[in-house]
Amino acid sequence: MKYSIVIPCYKSSHTIRAVVEETAAEMERLGNTPFEFVLVDDCSPDGGETVKELRALAEDHDYVTAVCLAHNGGQHNALICGLNYAKGDVIIFMDDDGQTHPSQLETMLGGLDDDHDVVYGYYDDKKHSGFRNFGSWFTHTTVRILIGKPKDMRTSSFVCMKKYVRDSIITYPAHYTQMQGLILRTVTTDRIASVPIQHFDRAYGQSGYTLKKLLSLWSNIAGFSVVPLQMAQRFGVFTTACGVLGLIWLLFRKIISKTKIAGWTSTMMTMIILAGIIILTLGIVGEYVGRVFLTMGNYPQYVVREVYGAKQEGDE
Repeated sequence: MKYSIVIPCYKSSHTIRAVVEETAAEMERLGNTPFEFVLVDDCSPDGGETVKELRALAEDHDYVTAVCLAHNGGQHNALICGLNYAKGDVIIFMDDDGQTHPSQLETMLGGLDDDHDVVYGYYDDKKHSGFRNFGSWFTHTTVRILIGKPKDMRTSSFVCMKKYVRDSIITYPAHYTQMQGLILRTVTTDRIASVPIQHFDRAYGQSGYTLKKLLSLWSNIAGFSVVPLQMAQRFGVFTTACGVLGLIWLLFRKIISKTKIAGWTSTMMTMIILAGIIILTLGIVGEYVGRVFLTMGNYPQYVVREVYGAKQEGDE
């Protein structure tokens, strides 16, 4: 059995060597050999320092393949790229900053048995800021609503999966990727395990996720669900019903009391609110249409600039 460790890299020149070499040592200690590393640089804006370090690792270790992307497509697109180069029977996702620590691999791989095809590690004590923890909670809650994620299923970026899951994921053609959605569409939920692991502090620097990037990543979840469209439709029915009932009530008051009903301000505010709802609904529909358009136009998930190491692009 061969193991593939896929690591998306972003401004990680100070940390990636330690992550790779410590992980390799742990895999050898556990007897999980042979193994390979697929390191994907997501066009790091650090003057080529990350690419230089990845290239050095590929030269120093024959189990390392470094893939350098031509533009920044985000962590999940980088993972898709890594999966296309990974050839192992078991694939492991890890981070480049040391927070998904090699010491937890024994626990992770121990959960990958005949009954489970995917194992997520989860953290009882996250070494993230309050803002990131709130974002994780919000994402977890909305993913349950949008794509039917089980309530007791806890996730992180530390993942192990079997080869058939990888084979299914890489057939997904759209640019807007979200790994949880891809895994849940491939694997029945009773074959996904969540195991508790320890979360470590970042070895260097700060997270590259800004609010804009987190919102963009969250919005990709909608690509695996029609729930936003259904919610917009139901809300439209609800507001229409309220409007009809309100009209009936106003007509009834006018007939009974024979008085004029003042209400220019409330009428205008209602019109503005309803116009906002219409525009929001059109925006949701437009987002879906736009993503379909980009997918039909073969907008790429990633573009590879260079590959260094044991495997070259197109090798099987």
